[in-house]
Amino acid sequence: MKLIPRVRSSESPLRSALPALVSPFFEDLFNDWPSRSFIYESADTWRPAVDVLEKDGNLVLRAEIPGVEQKDIEVQLDGNVLTLKGERKLEHQEDRSNYYRMERYSGTFARSFTLPETVDREKIKADYKDGVLTVTIPQRPELKPREIPVAVH
Repeated sequence: MKLIPRVRSSESPLRSALPALVSPFFEDLFNDWPSRSFIYESADTWRPAVDVLEKDGNLVLRAEIPGVEQKDIEVQLDGNVLTLKGERKLEHQEDRSNYYRMERYSGTFARSFTLPETVDREKIKADYKDGVLTVTIPQRPELKPREIPVAVH
């Protein structure tokens, strides 16, 4: 007799594909919806926590992705959209039939952020240390209006 009931889930192709179908432009729109976490926890993807801040005139993104190897991390810039991608792989496949709860995520992730026009795209840097990916995005100095003298003839 088992005291704790096991919850078994069946992966459907639609549920597995759902995160890839959701446009990155809507990523931050529904962050507070309770059902959102259910969708992503059920699929074979996960969403790392990302802090976005301004420090020393730079935009800084810090993503917590412990257990992800550096070779499995990609930082891409397409126009003004910066995308962090990666995959946390299981070291070995375990028999999950005896698990009551599994909260450690594995699989792929992708987070996209729309950057302002004021960033210097050529100087973006990414570092990975102690499970934290830090992307530093320098901002260009704001263009100041220039006064043009009017000549009198």
